Amino acid sequence: MVEPVHTAQLLRRCAVAFPEREAYVHGEKRSTYAWLDRVADGFAATLIGLGVRPGDVVCLMLPSSIKFAGCYLGALRAGAITSAINGRLGEREQRSILDRTNPAVTVVGDDVCVPDGAPTGAIIPVTGLKDAFGAPPVAETDLPPIAGDDPACIVWTSGTTGEPKGAVYDHDRMRAISANIGQLTEPGDRRLVVLPFPHVGYMTRMWDELANGTTIVIAGEPWSAGETLRLIREERITMGTGVPTQWDLVLAHPDLATTDFSQLRVCGIGGAAIAPDLVRRMRETLGCPVITRYTSTEAGVTTSTLVGDADDVIATTVGRPAPDVELRIVEPTGAGGAAELADGEIGEIVCRSPAMMRGYWHDDATTAATIDADGWLHTGDLGVIDPDGNLKIAGRLKEMYIRGGYNVYPAEVEATLAECPSVAQVAVIGYVDDRLGERGAAVVVAADSAAPPTLRELQDWCRARIADYKAPEQLVLIDALPLNATNKVDKSALAAILGSMSSAESN
Repeated sequence: MVEPVHTAQLLRRCAVAFPEREAYVHGEKRSTYAWLDRVADGFAATLIGLGVRPGDVVCLMLPSSIKFAGCYLGALRAGAITSAINGRLGEREQRSILDRTNPAVTVVGDDVCVPDGAPTGAIIPVTGLKDAFGAPPVAETDLPPIAGDDPACIVWTSGTTGEPKGAVYDHDRMRAISANIGQLTEPGDRRLVVLPFPHVGYMTRMWDELANGTTIVIAGEPWSAGETLRLIREERITMGTGVPTQWDLVLAHPDLATTDFSQLRVCGIGGAAIAPDLVRRMRETLGCPVITRYTSTEAGVTTSTLVGDADDVIATTVGRPAPDVELRIVEPTGAGGAAELADGEIGEIVCRSPAMMRGYWHDDATTAATIDADGWLHTGDLGVIDPDGNLKIAGRLKEMYIRGGYNVYPAEVEATLAECPSVAQVAVIGYVDDRLGERGAAVVVAADSAAPPTLRELQDWCRARIADYKAPEQLVLIDALPLNATNKVDKSALAAILGSMSSAESN
């Protein structure tokens, strides 16, 4: 067979090589590669029949599922660009995505409410997918030609202003990601997926999944430690993934003692700060190597520790750059042309590789501010290279914090809380948490000091408007926000106040 140029061709090759191998497992539902190839044909034919052309956007408003995968692969075969919306995003965020992509077709899951008036094109309800998947295939010669550099997907991430940004990836970039994943993937793996499919960890890994004939086992939503252990036992998981919070809960679950981990080849961990003791306990209990990785929605792949690295290396660093990734630490100016710093100095992490995004969807200005003229992606993260060449994350230029693997941007939460009638002024900062890595605290000046807002009131206000994980989990009431010399809110002073407030209301 001719070497695949795009992802849909790779699916065809995989279906020929492993027709009866399980491609996906989700609860009691299972699909083979032959079935997946067939439904991709049917969905592609359905899209083409609805007038979808190469370069059009197909939006998936579905939970992680086998049907999601069939739609994604079918859209790729039709030459469309898949945009997936995480169901945890708020209505305002979802509308922003729909407004800017103007999808030709939107697939809508059960209990999904599309924002009123938002553009969706033709709507296919999840109940209509049986017919869409079963549509007669379009002849191979009549399928649209697709090039490796044609856009394949848009992965959405919230920006500091609260408006989601869409990182665009093409087939060539997904191939490059696969070539740089390293020890985390081997042919025939049975991979446990714990993050939602709209995440970069799934959307940009389709090439790698197909190239290795991987079986994707979906942990389900909401995630639970007990279900994770059941899947490891019953589904012969060889590659486990999760953020530190999840692994900590798995190791504390009573079913741990009755779970056989002998099939596990490797486990990946990342997305938040890691305690060395957690790495040690994982290795001892699971009986397999643990790998830490660092990347972003925009970077695709960046660094990784290696099998055999010491516990403290895995816990305190994010390893070395992948083979095709160039990485530098530069003066934290947030702009191109910044001077490179010597090893041991803290600065902004910038990277350059064939695996990183093409740019942001229809946003040339933000793309130019993120990828400089020499092709370096400015991550906004601060880091330092240790004497062994490993990267250590030191902080974030944009004050983002990571709650249980999800990025949270304080400016977005502040803008949401500022609209609450009981709030006069507000600042949001992250604080360290043993379980989730970090949580968010709201420091608030009440509109009426005699009737200040409660934490529950502010959480309900946020959850009605933005993703639920962005709601603050600690409240500090204050008479006035501290300001620095330029009359901006002094967040270092706020962090000190938060640390000294023993009476702060919290979950």
